[in-house]
This record gives sequence, C-alpha cells and structure tokens, in this order.
Amino acid sequence: MSSCMMKRVMILGLVVMVGFLGFALVRADEGPPLGPRTLVVALDGTGDFMSLQEAVDAAKKGDTVFVKAGQYPQDVTIHSKEKIKFVGAGVDQVTILGRDIVVGALHVGKWPYGATDIEISDMTINDRGGHAVGLFNGQGIILRKVKINGMLFSQQVQGVLIEDCVIGGSETTGAQFADSEAALIGNLIHDNDHGVSIAGKSNVRLERNVITRSLFEAVVVSGHAHAVIVSNTLVKNGGGAAFLGQSQSDVSGNVVGLNRVGFLIAPSSQITTSFNAFYNRDGDYFREGNPNQPALELKAQSDITGDPHFVDPVHDDFRLGPGTTLLKIGRFPYLGALAPASTATRRSTKK
Repeated sequence: MSSCMMKRVMILGLVVMVGFLGFALVRADEGPPLGPRTLVVALDGTGDFMSLQEAVDAAKKGDTVFVKAGQYPQDVTIHSKEKIKFVGAGVDQVTILGRDIVVGALHVGKWPYGATDIEISDMTINDRGGHAVGLFNGQGIILRKVKINGMLFSQQVQGVLIEDCVIGGSETTGAQFADSEAALIGNLIHDNDHGVSIAGKSNVRLERNVITRSLFEAVVVSGHAHAVIVSNTLVKNGGGAAFLGQSQSDVSGNVVGLNRVGFLIAPSSQITTSFNAFYNRDGDYFREGNPNQPALELKAQSDITGDPHFVDPVHDDFRLGPGTTLLKIGRFPYLGALAPASTATRRSTKK
C-alpha cells in the first residue's frame, strides 16, 4: 500500500473515531429519558410557577400540574396537550377565579386545537362572564371531585367523564352538551335555570346524579341527541325532564318527585321508559303543545306513583327512608341515585 493511501485510511479512521466519541458525549449529556414530572403552582412563590397558564404550557405528556392552596385570580387554557393531570390541593383549598377580561375560568381545548386525556380534580372553579368551564374539540376529558360555580359547556368533545362533582349557580344551564359524548356519574347539580341540557347530536349518559332546584327542567334532551338516564333523583325542579325535537332517550330507575311536572314529551321525540317513580304536583306525563297537555297514556306499566318517603326533603336529604316502596324494583335494588338510609350512613346530598 502506498504512503498516500495509508494516510487516507488513517485520516478516515480518525474521523470515524471522533464521530463515535461525539455521539457518545451527546448521549451522555442527554442522560436517561425523563419520567413524568410534577410541576407545582403556588401563589407565594414556593412552587415551580406562580402562573397556572405557565405551568400548563410547560407540562409535557404524562406530567401533573399540582396547584397549592389559594384563590387564583387567573384563567387557564389546556390545549394541544396529551395525558396531563391538573390537580388541586382540595375542593375547599383551591379556587380558580378567572379574570374579568376573559369568559370562563378554565378551558380544555381552544378552537381549532383540542386536548386529549386530560384529568382535572380537587379544586373549585368559578363562573366568569357566563360560564366557568369550557370543553372544546378534545377527547378523554375527566373532571372528578370538582366544584363548578357556574356553567360547564362542552362542544364537539368525545369521551367526557364528569364524576363526583358539584355543579350549581348558573343563570342558564348547569351542564350543557352540544355534539358531545359524555357520562355524568354521581354528581350533585343544583340551583340552575336548567340542570343538564343535551343538544345537537350529543350522546350522554346520566347515572346516579341528584339534580335539584332547577328553575325549569332538571334535564332537557333536544335536537338529534341521544340520552340514557338511569338511576337519578330529579327532585324539587320546575320539571323532571323534557324530551324535545328528534331526540331519543332511554329512561329507567329514576325517582322524579316534588317537581311541578314529571316528563314533558314532544310527539317527534322517541322515549323508552321503565321502572320510574313519580310524585309531582301537577302531573307526571305531558305532551308538548300550546298549551302542554296531560298524557296519561304515556305512562309505562312498570312506573310507580306515590310518596317516595325521602328522609328529609326540606333539608335536601333525598335518600329513601323508612316506609318507602322503591326497593327491589325490576333489576334495581332501589330507585334513584342515593342508597336508602337503611344501607348508608346518614348524610345530606350537599357536598
């Protein structure tokens, strides 16, 4: 081999060695992949951030944003994120107040961007400018143990779960769904104009909720929406539920009592009912019209009419008490949302 060729080989070998060394150094600097992080927000500066929005913006897939106790005069939007947890120190310890210049205090998704697999828990969110919480264009959104003082609005969101929450004080609707897919399980929804509105092409399941003190209906299903309404207590409202438009609903195992009317049903809607208990002032079934007309022919054979014997309805204890006949009805061990007083520790539905 000529000396020129040997020099070329040596230079090439040196270049390769330097390249491998540089790659190794870069890998060493990067270190092992980072696992999920917890980013702490604290108003007093003892956390990683003082701003809710800055913490959320810094969060990456798998991270948790933990909010320490305080009253936060801020709003926050979670969008273009995946698998983020937004967790407060407790419902009674963390309140997101929002800002006067922004409608709503908490948004998940922002047109045209959504968010995926977001879990929000253990905090209070206040109304600001007409609603408290807005969900837009996402999927897999969970709210658990959240107190919402105002309206929750969901539009074009799939896989929403609202569980063990308190929603109340809206001048319009407590929880409103437009073209969304959702389940509401074990919530207290109170003191709104309407309790829950299911509209557009929404598909919503209501199960084991107490909906009370709505100025109008506890539940409204309209448009081309589909609803499954099972084992709820709809009590002390203007009306129990209204089924309007081309909506389709399956309704069973509910206690519909102490309302002005029970169900209002439009001729164009489709509703299947079974094993519901009624105890209302002006009647249980009405056909929508001008005026609305009593429609006793809509009553299902399995319906039960009579006093449900709530423990203390004056003080909002809507558990079934001694003397109730609403136990072991059809496939249900009891009707309504709340376990009977004989099988549960005495407590009010107020959370």
